[in-house]
Amino acid sequence: MANLNWSGIFPAMLTPFHENGELNFEMLSVNIEAQLEANIEGLILAGSLGEASVLTTEEKFELLTYALKMVQGRCSVLLNLTENTTKNAVEFAKRAEELGADGLMVLPPMRYRADDREVVAWFRTIAQSTKLPILIYNNPVDYGTYITIDMFEELLQEPNIEAVKESTRDLTNITRLRNRFGDRLKILAGVDTIFLESLVVGADGVVGGLVDAFPKETYAIYDAVKRGDLQMAVEIYQWFMPLLELDIQPKLVQYIKLSATKVGLSTPYTRAPRLPLVGKEQERINKIIDDALASRPQI
Repeated sequence: MANLNWSGIFPAMLTPFHENGELNFEMLSVNIEAQLEANIEGLILAGSLGEASVLTTEEKFELLTYALKMVQGRCSVLLNLTENTTKNAVEFAKRAEELGADGLMVLPPMRYRADDREVVAWFRTIAQSTKLPILIYNNPVDYGTYITIDMFEELLQEPNIEAVKESTRDLTNITRLRNRFGDRLKILAGVDTIFLESLVVGADGVVGGLVDAFPKETYAIYDAVKRGDLQMAVEIYQWFMPLLELDIQPKLVQYIKLSATKVGLSTPYTRAPRLPLVGKEQERINKIIDDALASRPQI
């Protein structure tokens, strides 16, 4: 089991498919190698960007097993947990641990809008069922559940709840969390379009989307911030922003898969109900990506 260090870049990995919809492990391995070459810290499999909603539970475990075998301890491998019942969530966590995952990213209950007490009970029950380190995904914009600082106070009674993927879109929340919990709660920036700002105000790392297509550029921004070279970080970030904005759209999967396909790190195929891009939308997204590639910085 790799030692999980909550700093650096954690790609929310795409799940590449063959044209017939089957998992494309060969392309996954190409992307993983590109991530490792760029010094990323850990992979997060089967998240929203990894099309968790159209993967079977068995496929999620296949992705985990494959990635662990391929990575051989060169980085951490986390699996995303998104279930509808606490019972299934506990079973999922136990199986991920048995298979050798290094950690879990855990979403709140999906189909039921739980209240604060229920959300806390959900996360704590999962945490108590496994020894795996847990990254809690706080994304009220997309999932409608806001995990407050007072809720984190309760959640951190579980020693293996170690980190948060901070996707509230509110930069001040990073400082509030840091002021309340110090280093007890590691903070990973979860929104591509404010990831530089998040690092500057004290996030430990980044869970990224466009890193799937541009691992070197993503890592270069993180590295420049850590070295105190904000000018360099801002220059790369300004180039990157039109691409980063693809991450906050409903069709982020299609957009980021297209970006990664253009640089040889994915296939464009998605599973229905997601459909391939067509017409004006396809032209517009192609232009954003092609313009960025034409002015890509030398790193």
